[in-house]
This record gives sequence, C-alpha cells and structure tokens, in this order.
Amino acid sequence: MTTLPPIDLATIPEPELLALRLSELPLRIEGTWLEARIAQLHEELAAHHIAFKPRCYLADEWLTPEGEPVIGVPFYLAHPRLIELQRKMMLEAEGDTDAWCMKLLRHECGHALTYAFDLNRKRSWQRVFGHSNEEYGDTYRFRPYSKSFVRHLDYYYAQYHPDEDFCETFAIWLTPGLDWRAKYKGWKALDKLLFVDKLMASIAGKPPLRASGRQLWKTEKIRSTLDRYYKKRRQAEAEDFPEFHDDNLRRLFREGAAKGETRQAVAKLLQAHHKALLVEVSNWTGEHRYMVSRVYKAVLQRSRALRLVTEETDAVAMLKLTTYLTTLMMNYRYTTRLRGKL
Repeated sequence: MTTLPPIDLATIPEPELLALRLSELPLRIEGTWLEARIAQLHEELAAHHIAFKPRCYLADEWLTPEGEPVIGVPFYLAHPRLIELQRKMMLEAEGDTDAWCMKLLRHECGHALTYAFDLNRKRSWQRVFGHSNEEYGDTYRFRPYSKSFVRHLDYYYAQYHPDEDFCETFAIWLTPGLDWRAKYKGWKALDKLLFVDKLMASIAGKPPLRASGRQLWKTEKIRSTLDRYYKKRRQAEAEDFPEFHDDNLRRLFREGAAKGETRQAVAKLLQAHHKALLVEVSNWTGEHRYMVSRVYKAVLQRSRALRLVTEETDAVAMLKLTTYLTTLMMNYRYTTRLRGKL
C-alpha cells in the first residue's frame, strides 16, 4: 500500500490546493495564532469570574450551532496560505487580524454563553432583548442612527435578531479597556449593557448547565473540495463582488472606447448627472441618499472598468440608468438585497 506524502499547505500549487477536500486539510488550532486569541477570550471571561471556557473548533465559517455552547472558527484562519486564498477568493478573510478575531470571538462567545446557562429562557432577558424564537430572515433592515443598539460588528448587526442584540451587547461589555458606560451614556443601549452587567454578576462563579456541545459543520467532516466551497460562497455573496453589475450593464450599453461625437462614455454621463441621479432615485424609492450613493459608486466603477459607451441621447441613457438604480434600490428596500436582473 502506497503512503501519500503529507500535504504542505505552504508550497502546494493552487490548482492542487483547490482540489483538496476540506476534510483533507492538515489543520489544527493548537500551535497557531488562534490558540493565543482563544486563550485571551478565556482570560477575559475569567477576569469577570465567569466559570465557562467555550471550546473552539475549526468549521467552514464563524458560527455557534444553535443550542450548543461551542464556537466554530473558520478553517482558513489556521494557516497563512489559506488566509491568502480566502482573500483572493472572497476579497477578505473575516477575522484575520488580532483585533478583528477577538471581536468575532466575543460575539460568538455570547451565543455559547447563552446556551451554556440558558440565558435566553429568562423572562428578564426576553423583556430586554425579545424572544429567541423570532425567525431569522435571510436579510434585515437596520436604522444606522439608532441609539437603542450597541455598535460592535459591521452592518449594525445588533439589529438583526434578539440573539444578535444580546451577543453584540455582551461583546461590548466584555471588551477590556472599553468604558462602555461613558461611550453609551445617553443611549437606550446603555440599559441593555447595565442589564448584561447585572446578568453576568448573577452567573459569576457558577458552573454552566452545559459545558460542551456538538461541533457541527466541523472542517474535518466536510467532503466538499475547496474549489466547490468557494464557487458556492461566491454565488451566494455575488453582490458583494465588483462584477455583480456587469451583466445588467452590458445589456443596457455597449463596451468600447468612446470615439466620435455620437458616442459617449457612460461613466462620464454618470458623473455629470451624479446629484440629479441621487435625488431622483432617493425620491422615487424612499431610500436614504447615502445608500443610493453606495450603489451609484459601484455602477460608476464598473461602467468605467468595462469602458461602456452609448450612442443614445443623454435623456434616454439617463432614463436607463435611473431605472436600473431604482430597480436595485427597490429590491434593497423590500429584501435588503440588490439581487434581480432586468
């Protein structure tokens, strides 16, 4: 029987790396920078006399399985080569710095702690945050200026669901050196922080009801290849990539350098009518102008990159652009996603 040589993630060619199953990756937390980050989390809990150290394992993404007091950490964070591949495939590697990793660990720890002590079953918890049995939607709408929620992770994540509201509040409370009383003075969110402070004091020194749980979506159990994994992820998160608008824009306009008096660059047209577009689309959709501006900038970037041109009059071309932006923003208004083709 032939014994295959061990896989060297540092030197394996990328095509061969992508052909590997996640379960074949020679990964472990021990001996990596993640080990120190997890130890730091446990120290932060111990500093508050919380007798619970959530076990962490490598999974396909950041997660805490529902009802299980354990934390899944993305597999790619366990090796520099995989962090590099993640950045290439997904534009970023979530949690790839010490500070970012700790923010995510504290958030997931909130979930694990909830399950370890059944915190979300307490009526006091439900009065403050709501009920955990509320449905998780695929998307959510947030109020950027709301002072009823703490601001910890991006995209105002505390507003997603009662469980996330608690976890984000807990993460702020746990962060060493953060004077949350001063930072959130005058905010309704301060009441939530004070509740968490009192709740944590009530479980200080007490053993958890459940100290361990099932490690679901564990990397060593996943048979998918890295290639299939990233294709699925990119498809699911298509609108986060610059090329999201390309197919629709190509249907509206032509590619090619603008030459002659009858052909105009779409990017120049967008720039010339920037303010009018933002006002018009915002008025028609009821969406905030800053959100319209974010989408406008992405469309402008792709129009320039594709060297799109039009031979139509400004009025006709502008009608197309206004219609396209309005369609995107109406999709966003009702689903918080830009998905949909013309």
